[in-house]
Amino acid sequence: MSEFPPPLDLTRVNVKPLAQRHTLSPLNRILVEPASAPPAVADAARAVIEGCAAAIRAARQRGASVMLIYGGHLVKNGAMAIVNTLIRQGWLTHLATNGAGTIHDWELAYFGQTEESVRENIARGQFGTWDETGRAINLAVLAGALRGEGFGRSLGRFICEDGTSLPSVDELKRLVVSEPGHPFTAARADLLQTMLRHQLAGGRIEVKHPHRQSSIVGTAFECRVPLTAHPGIGYDIYATHPLFSGAAIGRAGGEDFRSFSRAVEGLDGGVVLSVGSAVMGPQVFEKSVSCVNNLRLQDGRAILEGHSMYVVDLQDGGSWDWSAGEPPKSNPAYYLRFCKSYARMGGAMHYLQCHNTAFVHHLLARLNG
Repeated sequence: MSEFPPPLDLTRVNVKPLAQRHTLSPLNRILVEPASAPPAVADAARAVIEGCAAAIRAARQRGASVMLIYGGHLVKNGAMAIVNTLIRQGWLTHLATNGAGTIHDWELAYFGQTEESVRENIARGQFGTWDETGRAINLAVLAGALRGEGFGRSLGRFICEDGTSLPSVDELKRLVVSEPGHPFTAARADLLQTMLRHQLAGGRIEVKHPHRQSSIVGTAFECRVPLTAHPGIGYDIYATHPLFSGAAIGRAGGEDFRSFSRAVEGLDGGVVLSVGSAVMGPQVFEKSVSCVNNLRLQDGRAILEGHSMYVVDLQDGGSWDWSAGEPPKSNPAYYLRFCKSYARMGGAMHYLQCHNTAFVHHLLARLNG
């Protein structure tokens, strides 16, 4: 009987400095100022945005959750200052993004630039293999786990505090041996293995973020508004870095799923904004709603109700009127996860075909109008 082939040793991947990367999106070119005039949108889109603003005002008055779930393109399209204004003004109670959303956010805060040519760099074996990005995100998550923090909070702290501090190897060894049943023992062991493998010394690791004011992740941490990140193993470029720990990323993502579910628990009469997240948003939201309803029913409580969901994407929604219900399986629109999942989640789902930055820009204007 033949043995299974061994997995590749990805710790041998050769990573390079960000300064050697041809970067496509500099901060000073993409950033949209909140005070500028929003771009024109169709009358139908304007009406949906007005309804969304009214729903958010009502939700905040009753103390219900207002969740912004977004993908990486909202950052690459320069909407950070708009979203940060929404955070600072108290309109959002929870934000959630995918791995790409954290990567572009961190690179802009640290480097002032983000995005690369996938086509060109794949052929060179160089797509995503950038030292600073993978090193910072993996270290932030590894260190944050020692405080029981999830992905979003760990990275937000790393940005706001310009780095992190690691315990010594000897201290980690002592804690693992002396407290084997401690809730953080696995996290301590993961960090210990990483430090031994890569000869990392304990103490302060300083990483300056000169553009931190652009960071959604950092602003949410500073304002104490929960921001969760929902990674997939192998989805994101920090997985190509030798410091990558699937255990640490998975642990952080698990903590953030629980935090996300806490926000869903408060969603009765609240609002969900799903902006440019075709996979992560609907998948995480539907599982969280199921968990919340499961726990409520165990406690003899009513399931989630009265929430409004505004789903925004550039696609046309499969040329289907989602207000009329779910299309049949024979219709291609049935297979648009970002529409179908939300349409099944109770409450009222509104689909809007709109550029993501234009949507949040108009929304901010309406909320302040």
